[in-house]
Amino acid sequence: MAWQGLAAEFLQVPAVTRTYTAACVLTTAAVQLELLSPFQLYFNPHLVFRKFQVWRLVTNFLFFGPLGFSFFFNMLFVFRYCRMLEEGSFRGRTADFVFMFLFGGVLMTLLGLLGSLFFLGQALTVMLVYVWSRRNPGVRVNFFGLLTFQAPFLPWALMGFSLLLGNSILVDLLGIAVGHIYYFLEDVFPNQPGGKRLLLTPNFLKLLLDAQEEDPNYLPLPEEQPGPLQQ
Repeated sequence: MAWQGLAAEFLQVPAVTRTYTAACVLTTAAVQLELLSPFQLYFNPHLVFRKFQVWRLVTNFLFFGPLGFSFFFNMLFVFRYCRMLEEGSFRGRTADFVFMFLFGGVLMTLLGLLGSLFFLGQALTVMLVYVWSRRNPGVRVNFFGLLTFQAPFLPWALMGFSLLLGNSILVDLLGIAVGHIYYFLEDVFPNQPGGKRLLLTPNFLKLLLDAQEEDPNYLPLPEEQPGPLQQ
């Protein structure tokens, strides 16, 4: 019964958050069970473009390392901030949300080539946190009960936490940089004099993912009235 309750609760989570979180958990479980190897998942330009192992463009965003504190820490932030974005500023705009993922993923992949980064899931997590934090600047965040600060400081707190754990902060900086580029192009530049939206979600994504709005001028045909009963 507990599993049924958890499954029902999980199905209430918005589609993009549910799909991405489940993909990350299942990928990590497959590696833990030795059904997959991290060597089959990491980003390698030679294998992608010479051997046509194109799945690596996606799988490198799904693996966060073996089960442990780092994995659960990342999953907590993925689930929480992805969901808050999808239920908040992207509510009813699934196509725009997916396009943000695609934009961030492509840009991180291109920049990751310069830094020889093999797994970019953490960078995508930091990007989600950054965009949320800039769109909610007045929210106060409690960081594991240790620190309380305004939301825009959260990505930098995550980077400092990575540093304390002895991890490279290059991935965090990449997530912050890509998050800022998206935020600037989507939220800042269009509101400047002479500015306009440069990130336009392709129509096919909107047709595929967004519910079609009803035409306010549409008048349904009147229902047929039954004729008088024949004696």
